[in-house]
Amino acid sequence: MKIAVIGAGSWGTAVADLLARNGHATSIWALEPQVVDAINQHHENTVFLADAALHPDLVAHRDIADAIADAEIVVSAAPSHAVRAVSARVAEALAGRTVIIVSLSKGLEEGSHESMSQILGETLPSCPVVVLSGPSFAREVQQQQPTAVVAASRDSAAAETVQRAFSTSYFRVYTSGDVVGVELCGALKNVIALAAGILDGLGLGYNPRAALVTRGLAEVTRLGVALGADPFTFAGLAGMGDLLLTATGGLSRNRSLGVEIGKGRKLESILAEQQSVVEGVRTARTAVELAQQEGIELPIAVEVANVLFEDKPPRQAIEDLMERELKAELQ
Repeated sequence: MKIAVIGAGSWGTAVADLLARNGHATSIWALEPQVVDAINQHHENTVFLADAALHPDLVAHRDIADAIADAEIVVSAAPSHAVRAVSARVAEALAGRTVIIVSLSKGLEEGSHESMSQILGETLPSCPVVVLSGPSFAREVQQQQPTAVVAASRDSAAAETVQRAFSTSYFRVYTSGDVVGVELCGALKNVIALAAGILDGLGLGYNPRAALVTRGLAEVTRLGVALGADPFTFAGLAGMGDLLLTATGGLSRNRSLGVEIGKGRKLESILAEQQSVVEGVRTARTAVELAQQEGIELPIAVEVANVLFEDKPPRQAIEDLMERELKAELQ
């Protein structure tokens, strides 16, 4: 198939490499001219996925229209805050053509509180959208380490097409019809991973981490069910699987930022050093707003937002969580 990846961050690059290795005619669009040149001339992305040899058939473009020409699948890999603007450019370049859109971005739009698939449905209304999510560090996928993810769509044929196109001997894709659940897991696990990093930065142990991950999953599930998600999704790859990876893995940008916060550094100084977007920062505040809108409690997300944006001391946030009103575990 002809497949175009829009966005050459670490994850977009790893997926484009995967698709090229799987025999597809794969192109990738990058905002940064130096990334385009590095991919085409040296088969590497030195900015966002350094020291990774990319498949020589992967072609990078500076123009979106060139990247998506004749594509049957277009992969949206822009940071969540840029998805609306970038997908509008994709829609203009498609000029009415219908293609399958695969969403890789994980987050919620500030202001509207919309998911990435909702945004893509608005900007590309004639195209079926498939959400690809699950425990998948970009570098390990590029290294061809065994990985399993979920392709979720309301269009089962589109999900199955993506499943076949993306699956390899080291990258296994399952299908799901629960777009809401899969997407919400992908967005909110980053917030819990920030909290896990804060615990590590404070020098706390395994008990706090286990409690955090378990109760974090509980609040993500609570919000998801209120929005119509299948509760079983949260026990699967997109839920528990991705949360465990992001909250404990050393390659997690969200966890790493949390570690620095736990050590006492300020958010602004940490973000100034980041080349890649740390999605959990934006999502923390947006998730809290969405939960308030739905009348759902997200106590961990609230405290993460307080630490990030209100300068609340992390230890005080932990104390406030521990001293909340006592209640039954399952409600």
